[in-house]
This record gives sequence, structure tokens and C-alpha cells, in this order.
Amino acid sequence: MLIAEFPAGDFQTNCYLVAQAPGAEALVVDPGQDALPGIEELCARHRLQPVAALLTHGHLDHMWTVAPLADAHDIPAYVHPADRHLLTDPFAGFGYGMGAFFGSLEFQEPEDVRELADGQVIELAGLSLTVDHTPGHTPGHVTFRTPGTLFAGDLVLAGSIGRVDLPGGSMEEMLASLATRFLTLPDETEVLPGHGGRTTVGRERATNPFLLDLVAGGGR
Repeated sequence: MLIAEFPAGDFQTNCYLVAQAPGAEALVVDPGQDALPGIEELCARHRLQPVAALLTHGHLDHMWTVAPLADAHDIPAYVHPADRHLLTDPFAGFGYGMGAFFGSLEFQEPEDVRELADGQVIELAGLSLTVDHTPGHTPGHVTFRTPGTLFAGDLVLAGSIGRVDLPGGSMEEMLASLATRFLTLPDETEVLPGHGGRTTVGRERATNPFLLDLVAGGGR
């Protein structure tokens, strides 16, 4: 499996392109702010053709470019229904005070939006990804996993976890998601987070301060 990524925009949000191999169809995970040039560069470098855009959640820094990308390539965009409203009202996920920072922004849904369900298996581009609903960072946060790899969004970052203090966030739900959907994965699973470098489930289980109490309580 080919996985190529780059940090997009002011938020340095990781955008991933996933394909069976160079010269194949590809999935784009979390096309964030100003991500189109980076996506186009990776597609040219690896001879990839995007066939779908997958969103781990609806926050602005993860979905900023989803409509331009999806509509330009005539491909579907996938998002959990609990976060779908953020595609057209992104400040609802950050607080409307963010409007003063970004100024006037208008967003619209892609032409083809498909809603994700917990446990759904996405079979596209010759790949098979399982969707796990992992609320806490946002109500509609999901992760995508294949054997040995987890696209974690803002569920887990190297040495940290996603914020729970934004609108729709919940520490109770975050801890439940971590215990039941993250710590249950094999230690060797590679974790590709929404921000920062790659890590593994085992490394986070052993060192992530936000997980230590869960591990001690039997969250494996």
C-alpha cells in the first residue's frame, strides 16, 4: 500500500493519499486548507487518480478543500452525519469568534456527499477501510483502519490526543473512544494522525500521558 502525505495550510493538518501502488486510483484523507497544490503534486509524482475524499471529521482544517477537490474530479466525499453540517458552517466547530481571524468565508457541500456509518467498510481504489465512529473531538469523528494502519484524525496524536474543549467536544466520549476503539488495536498498528508525525498504538499505550490511566484500568 502506498501512503503519501503532506501538512496542509496554517494548521499543518496532515493530508494523506492512499493507493494500492503508484499509478493507481487513490483515496484522499482530510484535504485541509490550501491542500489542492499538494494533492496535485503527489498525484503527479506517484501517477495517482483520486476517486474519493474521506473526512475523519468536519473541522475546518480537515475539510477546507473537500468541495473543490471532489467537484473538480467528480468524486464523492464521505463524512459522518453528525459532522455534515460543518461542511457548510465550519465555524460551528470552532466557535464563531474564529470568523474574526479568517474573515468572511463561504463553504458549500461537494456535489456528492455520502454519509459514513460505524462499522462500515469502504471498498474503493482496490482498498478496504473500516470506519469506526470515535466521538470526543467532534460528535461525528471517525477513524479509518486497514490491517496494520490507522488513519486517526484528531483522536490520537503522537504523545497527545485531540482537543475536547471546542463546540461538540466531550472528554467522556473521547475517553470511551480511546478505550474501545484505539487501545483495542494491536501494538504494531501504525497510527497516522491528523497533525504531527506517525506513531504506533504500542508507543502511545506505553508513553502517552492521556492514555496511561486507561491502560492501568484495563483499557487494552
